Amino acid sequence: MSNDKRKVYVVGHKNPDTDSICTAIAYANLKTKLTQIRHEPRRAGQLNEETQYVLERFGVKVPLLLSDLREQIKDVDLRESEEINGNLSIRTAWEKMTEMNTHTLPITRDGMLEGVITKGDIAKSYMDVYDNTMLAKARTQYRNIAAAVEGKVETGNEHGYFQKGKVAIAASGKNLMTRFIEKDDLVIMGDRVDAQQCAIDMDASCMVICQGYPISEDILHQAEKKQIVVIRTPHDTFTAAQHINQSIPVRFFMTRENLVTFHRRDFVDDVKEVMARKRFRDFPVLDNQGKFVGLVSRRRLLNVKKKQVILVDHNEKNQAVDGVEEADVLEIIDHHRLSSIETMGPVYFRNQPVGCTATIVYQMYEENGIAVDAVNAALLCSAIISDTLMFRSPTCTPVDEMAARALADIAGIDIEKYAMEMFSAGSNLKDKSDEEIFYQDFKRFTSGKVTIGVGQITSLNGGELDKLKGRMEAFMEKALENNGLDMIFFMLTNILTETTELICEGQGALQLAGKAFHQDIELLEEEGLKEPVLRLPGVVSRKKQLIPELMLAEQE
Repeated sequence: MSNDKRKVYVVGHKNPDTDSICTAIAYANLKTKLTQIRHEPRRAGQLNEETQYVLERFGVKVPLLLSDLREQIKDVDLRESEEINGNLSIRTAWEKMTEMNTHTLPITRDGMLEGVITKGDIAKSYMDVYDNTMLAKARTQYRNIAAAVEGKVETGNEHGYFQKGKVAIAASGKNLMTRFIEKDDLVIMGDRVDAQQCAIDMDASCMVICQGYPISEDILHQAEKKQIVVIRTPHDTFTAAQHINQSIPVRFFMTRENLVTFHRRDFVDDVKEVMARKRFRDFPVLDNQGKFVGLVSRRRLLNVKKKQVILVDHNEKNQAVDGVEEADVLEIIDHHRLSSIETMGPVYFRNQPVGCTATIVYQMYEENGIAVDAVNAALLCSAIISDTLMFRSPTCTPVDEMAARALADIAGIDIEKYAMEMFSAGSNLKDKSDEEIFYQDFKRFTSGKVTIGVGQITSLNGGELDKLKGRMEAFMEKALENNGLDMIFFMLTNILTETTELICEGQGALQLAGKAFHQDIELLEEEGLKEPVLRLPGVVSRKKQLIPELMLAEQE
């Protein structure tokens, strides 16, 4: 199976935000135009309400989920095989295997896998040559019998089946023949007319005349009248008898039960483990509908093609799609601190100190002389508005605001009005569970031996944030344990007042936050602090205001 039309995935981080999704879509569009190679935007998790609103507003399809970048069977060049019917003779099957240089043939019907036949199965079939009823048990087609002995059907229905009787050789006189030849038998014989007549009189179903001897018109007429199949072969009796079992259809010997099959989405590592425990050389691969698509072998797994991916809006391994270390990372476009992504080879890395990755992508459109269409302009503008909290975040730079306003002009957006609509949609937490809210925008960070998690909800509604406070406090103890973290924090950020209520969970978490933001925890407790929550005026950015301060405080 050819993989010439390979694609490159463009994907953001887990728990994706508007920047992560919209930038992936817009950058995939740019790269496709620049390279003529298909770049496909993907998401690494569930969308939040804000991002869903943006995509619906501008009629953009939600990117498909990309949950794992490990190699899959669909990344392997499979060996294709023509449709092999179960009625095919084992002789023909052997010839096809030799021609295709393979030891395995899949047996299919209407694309569905019925079984497999191997050279070992065919070799094993010769161990049963002493069973003279085997051809009948296998319902062998007469044309297959003729092909096996390299003969020609002189009369009778070549499409019919030999399904009763045994295979017999007429090497004796008529009197002896009548003792062992029975109705519906297949009789191999020479040019003796008396033997031929005896076979007809005994109602044989098939006569194989050897050494190419001419057959009298009378014998052919009688055979035709009784619907007896007559085959003439150039081989002698011994050779014909030796070859005739090669006519048995493969379905008689093929493996039907407990087939070891794989699917296109199976991971290569898992497949290798299964292969190591099995004796077969080739294994059938099926699609989602169960149809056969090709064969995979151990050797083909050695040449598996890694998935190609471009990472946007992150460069940290624990935020990346699972299996990123096994993928071919081509580019990283980001605006965060340098972190832990490692690549196998050289990579194009662009990281700028701006408030949003979408700003960088807009610059790349301009640098390459590619005009941004209205839809992608709207997406990029939405990402900048979201990441900079409509230019209120300390991460926002003049470059971000200039880019957002230029994009708004292209998209026909009133930034102030649209921003309020977008934030309102994102603040709609109605009917969401505690878990959904907590993980809506959640990231992990590591400093030395300490690993922390930080979630954030931004809202225009202060009352809604107050209601969430108790719910998040109750949930965070479980979240701390489930994520294997040392500390966990949750930011309830009011966009309008530019204030964050920081909930702290884990041993030393409240003290660390107090140290980071110069708040005396003991004094606050004396003054009535009962909850592990700190009020942080002017703090709205996790990336620029919270994480750096926590990391610095932890290292002191």
